[in-house]
Amino acid sequence: MDSPNMPMGRRARLLTGGPSDTPASTETPAAPPIRATRLLKYLRPYLPQVAVALVAVIVTSGIELVFPTQIRSLLDSVIEQKDFALLNQIALGLVAIFLVRFVTAFVHTFALTYVGERIVMDIRREVYARLHQLSLRFFTERRVGELVSRLSSDVQTVRVLVTGNLSTIVSQAIVLVGALTIVIVLNWRMSLFLLAVALPMGIVSALFGRALRKISSSVQDRMADSSVIVDEAFQGVRVVKSFAREPYEVRRYETALVAYFQTTMRQARVRALFIPTIYTLSFLAIVGVLWYGGREALEGRLTVGGLASFLFYLVFIAASVGSFTSLYGQVQEALGATGRIFEILDTEPDVQDKPNAAALPAVKGEITFEGVEFSYDERIAVLRRIDLAVKPGEVLALVGPSGAGKSTVFNLIPRFYDPTAGRVLIDGVDLRDVTQASLRQQIGIVPQETLLFGGPIRENILYGRLDASEAEIIEASKAAHAHEFIMGFPDGYETIVGERGVKLSGGQRQRVAIARAILKDPRILLLDEATSSLDSESEGLVQDALERLMKNRTTVIIAHRLSTVHIADRIAVLNAGVLEELGTHDQLIKKKNGLYAKLYNMQFQTTPLDIDMGGQASLD
Repeated sequence: MDSPNMPMGRRARLLTGGPSDTPASTETPAAPPIRATRLLKYLRPYLPQVAVALVAVIVTSGIELVFPTQIRSLLDSVIEQKDFALLNQIALGLVAIFLVRFVTAFVHTFALTYVGERIVMDIRREVYARLHQLSLRFFTERRVGELVSRLSSDVQTVRVLVTGNLSTIVSQAIVLVGALTIVIVLNWRMSLFLLAVALPMGIVSALFGRALRKISSSVQDRMADSSVIVDEAFQGVRVVKSFAREPYEVRRYETALVAYFQTTMRQARVRALFIPTIYTLSFLAIVGVLWYGGREALEGRLTVGGLASFLFYLVFIAASVGSFTSLYGQVQEALGATGRIFEILDTEPDVQDKPNAAALPAVKGEITFEGVEFSYDERIAVLRRIDLAVKPGEVLALVGPSGAGKSTVFNLIPRFYDPTAGRVLIDGVDLRDVTQASLRQQIGIVPQETLLFGGPIRENILYGRLDASEAEIIEASKAAHAHEFIMGFPDGYETIVGERGVKLSGGQRQRVAIARAILKDPRILLLDEATSSLDSESEGLVQDALERLMKNRTTVIIAHRLSTVHIADRIAVLNAGVLEELGTHDQLIKKKNGLYAKLYNMQFQTTPLDIDMGGQASLD
């Protein structure tokens, strides 16, 4: 029985399937620390909007600095002189100032929000595009829920940095520098005293910020873990329900939520201690300055209005320092999460085009394996010295025990992986010398478990060739025996198939996938036998559609059923990564001690009416 603590990568492949020869990876490398300056490059396309926002922030901050001077004028001039006209002028001036501040605050808030949302869109697009550039190995070693979490919630932290934190940094910097300058002019002795009491706040904020950054990364990891569990359970909902494991999945999710809760509580404890500590130090500084300022006023070195304005500026300085310390913690938290984004952007694909890679011209379909070896890691060899040639238009079946290397041979042809040694050629051209796109455009793949996208049937078929006409879509559907059942739906080709095609039967999904492959019109066809899990009626329709698809195409089949083996021109028998036998069915069955004959006889005896009755006898 699976444990709630089973590695997520293994669980994902148990529920959703994956390359049978690929070992599961259970760890995700920790995101490396990043410099905040790396985020600034995303601001460059929006410098005009940022400039407008910064001007508005400067005006807003300047207005705040003017306010205490008006208070000083009010106390020193109006109250002492009892000048009502001056009082009215100051009041009107304050109203005008704050109306201007309203406008500038709106401008900088809206402008930075626009910039922040555009940057989020840019980063998400870049991360998503990068994910599509990465090799198949990357996705077999990662969890889908984690990648979705990085693409959604982690990217959102950038918006917080840009929209909220950037304006806070600028405004508080202006206020801090301006207020310090003014208080130095007012009384340099008090300014030195203020700097002395502010020093502990800087030290404390640095210590707390470092701790918050580390914890924040853990919070994002735990959030991704819970997302992974939800994604796995919903994708594998048929498995969950067939084994009645709903309570188990709920407990598993609760375990992840508890881990997330505990980590967020660690973060909350640090935050809860951090903010009161800073504000306590700030208020102690205010008390100290009040005491010292009172002495200065009593000794005549400071007026009452000057002391009042000094206190206002002191509040500004304390608020700015408090904002910077709080902001420092937020930035450290955001950088911890943002580092996970840049980990994806910094990941290099295992399979890359050479700088001088050429486009593969139209091929005849000859496939050659020359001394091919492959391993997913250095410890386990999956393929050993495979020499194999498939002629143009030939149908080759791959058979052998589970883990023999069939899926790996299959995946090397479209260059999902590169061989560890040796080379794979098509029409005599090494696959590593041509672009991946031009290679895969000439290869059609029909998997055993068909994946359809959740939109209309039309879009799923059109995926084979995006510029196909309506007539071509219908023609491909008819060839795949799909047009009839499609037109039986009220919405026809606009019928929504649902998540992974759940609204269609297995045979219908396979025929849509075959129509997609027919529309692509590939020269090379790879089939992970598509009829092994279908009922007899669906199997007959799908088998006929496949035979139409295979006509005049080089075809490599991972064979599960005896009927498939019979239609193959030749059979390649793999065992423990070695090409053990190669020949026609008649040639191999005569080898009494051969592996193929043993597998065939064993399964034929188990299901003697396999061919006639559509049994489930398997060579895999």
